[in-house]
Amino acid sequence: MNNIGILQSALDASSLRQQVISNNIANAETPGFKGKQVVFEDLLKQHLSNQSNFVGNRTDPRHIVIGDATLAPTPQIVENTDTVMQNNGNNVDIDKEMTNLSKNALWYYSVTQQLDSQFQQLSVAVTGRS
Repeated sequence: MNNIGILQSALDASSLRQQVISNNIANAETPGFKGKQVVFEDLLKQHLSNQSNFVGNRTDPRHIVIGDATLAPTPQIVENTDTVMQNNGNNVDIDKEMTNLSKNALWYYSVTQQLDSQFQQLSVAVTGRS
């Protein structure tokens, strides 16, 4: 899998995480609401550690697959049912959610910078240095 595909999956995860955190914050006072989180980084680490460095090019669907050409994992939403923060059964910690919101914004910025770098490298490869 190429770097741009991995970075695209990371941006998708960050976008989904933004939605989930916003939903958690919006429901911070809803009785019985259970907060959710997005799991992606651990899935990506596991995927990359299992991936072979060599991938064959299949020009026909009948060819044997050489290497692991699978796409990056998709982010998953997991509900936290183990804790209770308030007497009404709600488990959203607003301070933690605001911290997660800031971390996600920093993550998104870092991934977009890496994606920009990848596209600049491709541009140099295509047009040459001038």
